[in-house]
Amino acid sequence: MSDLKQRILEDGKVFPNNVLKVDSFLNHQIDPIVIGNIADELLAHFGDKKITKVLTIEASGIAPAITIAAKLGVPMLFAKKQKPSTLQNDETYGTIVHSYTKNTDSHVVISKQYLNQEDRVLIVDDFLANGEAAMGLINIAEQAHATIVGVGICIEKSFQDGRQRIVDHGVDIYSVVRIASLENETLTFAEGH
Repeated sequence: MSDLKQRILEDGKVFPNNVLKVDSFLNHQIDPIVIGNIADELLAHFGDKKITKVLTIEASGIAPAITIAAKLGVPMLFAKKQKPSTLQNDETYGTIVHSYTKNTDSHVVISKQYLNQEDRVLIVDDFLANGEAAMGLINIAEQAHATIVGVGICIEKSFQDGRQRIVDHGVDIYSVVRIASLENETLTFAEGH
């Protein structure tokens, strides 16, 4: 059993509306051992892809993404949910991303200075549900004409359509843990990655 799956069983909390709360170790308070193990597992799958950038979205994807980037010795780049005043519109790649848990839309941006057609990008995020964040990052990478080597996810809600959207787009995906169901506030794991 993976370290992440064990921590979900021990410390994860299931709430109504298919919400899994893992903020005690993954996306509020961070357990660096768990994050390191997630990074190792994702690198076992994607590590030979000649990655030049690890791409995520603020804020919860930053911990796994920076850990992977550090192990690879490459930069980590994150999409900002608000355009800084130091960037003009023509200096950014951007897209709209809907947050499942917050039920809000964000216009996320990345400076054109940091992403280009020479980059080989691994997209990393903490959760995959409907695939909005991952598809938004794929869109941004495509705007930059970067090569997308794959999408690495910590926890996937396999009962939602995010994985299928990514697969249908022709992008390799690997999830450390897949959740088959959160019905009746009971967690069931899915097989595979």
